[in-house]
Amino acid sequence: MHRGRLLRSTPFRLALSFGLFFIVAFLITGLVAYGLMKRELARSLDVSIKDTYSVVASTFSANDLEDLVAAVSTYSTLKRPEDQVFLLLDPQGEKLAGNVSAAHIEPGLSAIPAAQLGLEEEDPIRVMAGSVGGNNLVVGQSYREIDRIEQIALMSFSWAAIIIVATVVFGGTLLARRTQRRLDSIEQTMIEVSAGNLSRRIPIVGRGDDIDVVSTHMNQALARLSGLVEGMRQVSADIAHDLKTPLNRLGLTIEQSLQRLDESKDVEDLMFDARDEIARINATFEALLRISQIEAGARKTRFKAVDLWEVMTSVAEIYTDVAEDNFQTLKLAPLVARPCIINGDRELLTQLFVNLVENAITHCPRDTTIIMSLTYEAGFYRACVADSGIGIPEEERELVFRRLYRLDKSRTTPGNGLGLSLVKAIADLHAARIALEDRSPGLRVALYFPKA
Repeated sequence: MHRGRLLRSTPFRLALSFGLFFIVAFLITGLVAYGLMKRELARSLDVSIKDTYSVVASTFSANDLEDLVAAVSTYSTLKRPEDQVFLLLDPQGEKLAGNVSAAHIEPGLSAIPAAQLGLEEEDPIRVMAGSVGGNNLVVGQSYREIDRIEQIALMSFSWAAIIIVATVVFGGTLLARRTQRRLDSIEQTMIEVSAGNLSRRIPIVGRGDDIDVVSTHMNQALARLSGLVEGMRQVSADIAHDLKTPLNRLGLTIEQSLQRLDESKDVEDLMFDARDEIARINATFEALLRISQIEAGARKTRFKAVDLWEVMTSVAEIYTDVAEDNFQTLKLAPLVARPCIINGDRELLTQLFVNLVENAITHCPRDTTIIMSLTYEAGFYRACVADSGIGIPEEERELVFRRLYRLDKSRTTPGNGLGLSLVKAIADLHAARIALEDRSPGLRVALYFPKA
């Protein structure tokens, strides 16, 4: 990946932005923590000075100054003045004991310059001054230790910030490269699809992240697009093949009519044949147009709550006599639970079951039993139209849903090969899965409708 492209890539910019937000949050948190630590160290220093002052002052007893002078002298010898200050002055301000020069210091806690106590240190001294038996006692401590801790903390924060910045840049680059590679695969797939390779699909990593979800939906859209394009190609070829014969017959009929007109013979029967042929051609185009309209999804605006059992019952009532006239039996299996409500178009659902029943009646021999049933299975309604006829060979069960595809290659049986194509289009519109199952003998067409 080119460096310029990486810097312009959305994953890198997102990673960098997130890193900057993290750094800002870290700096704010560090400053707050530093301020709290500094305040706590100052408070601890004051407590330590007060405790030391109390210990030294407790050595004084009434009219006995020697113990206090001895205590101050002892502490003064144990501590360097640059670290800890001890000073005892008499009421006239003369130095009695201590490790610093005499100085006038206001009672209470205060910070005074080191030079005021005769020290060469640049840092101020935190001192506690007070009266003990009329004498002025001063106990103090340098800020040197606090400053050292603060410097360590600042150095730690600085190094942590540098490490975080480096990690953010490196991690952002790494993550951006990985994400960009996946986006590049999507881009390459779409380029190949645009070039005509409709079988190309976006690789799925399997992490279940956003890119995988989007890639899955895009693959589904590509599969749908591929199916539609393949369907268009197949339909174009099948139309050219299937309509060639009726058009030839129509042309032959017209030619024969013209010959009869020249011979002054009656052409009425030929005109009826021509009209029937035109009607069959129109029926084929109307069925193709109806399938296209259904696949476009325009009929979804008419969806409402439909009782699937009522639709199947009405179809069964209409075609029971038709089956009997064809020496067949049509049965409706009893329903276990009512109602069976789905979201759909009642007219299209009726057409679906009519096509399935008519197919069974048309293509099954005499004494065939056709059974319609409806059951409930794990969130789906399973609607079936089963027969005990000759069935459909397994290798052709997917092909029968193609437009104009017919098992009868000779085209001697009635039909145009669009019945099951229309069934598939209506099922897809209702988000129903369709399956052709072997009954041995016979065929079962099972449709799984999602529950409303």
